[in-house]
Amino acid sequence: MDDGFVEVLSYPFVAAAVHDAQGLAADDPRRLALRLANPLSEQQPLMRTSVLDSLVEVVRRNVSRGLRDLALVEFGAVTHPVAGAGPAPLPGVATRPAEEELAALRAAVPPQPLHVAGILTGTRRGPGASAEGFARGGEPVLWADAVDAVRTLAGALGVRVVVEAAEHAPWHPGRCARVSTPAGHPVGYAGELHPAALAALELPARSAAFELDLDVLLAQVGASPQVAQLSGYPAATQDVALVLDEGVAAGEVEQALREGAGELLEDVRLFDVYTGSQVGEGRKSLAYALRFRAPDRTLTAEEASAARESAVAEAARRTGAVQRG
Repeated sequence: MDDGFVEVLSYPFVAAAVHDAQGLAADDPRRLALRLANPLSEQQPLMRTSVLDSLVEVVRRNVSRGLRDLALVEFGAVTHPVAGAGPAPLPGVATRPAEEELAALRAAVPPQPLHVAGILTGTRRGPGASAEGFARGGEPVLWADAVDAVRTLAGALGVRVVVEAAEHAPWHPGRCARVSTPAGHPVGYAGELHPAALAALELPARSAAFELDLDVLLAQVGASPQVAQLSGYPAATQDVALVLDEGVAAGEVEQALREGAGELLEDVRLFDVYTGSQVGEGRKSLAYALRFRAPDRTLTAEEASAARESAVAEAARRTGAVQRG
């Protein structure tokens, strides 16, 4: 993927201490890891259950060498042992194993889904930026950058995802988003990592991360996506700030805006979240940038405004949002 990320490859072997550092609960299924009988290192005897388990070590090593502005991504398999599963059978070597023995061997192999994870630290940078020249003027990484990376990846596959607030270690409980398909299938999580986890992992403060189950995403792709013709006409961008109850998910608001705006809408991006005295207790303000474009003409200001008002009206109908003055 682009967006300034550098792809890395880490060994899928980890220490049990990484789960403690991430603050996983005692009954978290990610703690159920396969222990190798003959590990390369006795300090890392477990197969990772999350790509973040090993990716954090790559980030930590780079940070320790003075590279604090990072955007690293890794695609790889994770291992999820089945609780209570016995060991694989040991067939003899004199003859070819019988089909029953081969079937037992295959059944003993734990699920190994393909995941993708990314970690961002320090200063944000845009696509094509080098380590020496960051593209966005020294702006610090935000939790929303991890969510944007998720949307970019899903968009490249032609898959729409739903993003909503959640609590899931090792992410910050107030800056964590659950990612799922429109049908409700869980895909992963994104956001800012918990300060306690960052301290234990020796990573910079406010670092953000995401991890997705690629097998789930790829299952949603279906038929080959059709490439839409690019419009040569300019886009019209309009911003809108909506005030609503703090418990309403930003993803729900975005979905309403998309469906209300109609065919002229090209993109919706959340760029600001505000809570404070100006919007009242228990309320928040979400600011979105809406980009409109027509395939056959330059939009007038009136057309773009009408599409924007239609989007706002649908968001108000579904979520009770009111436009901030």
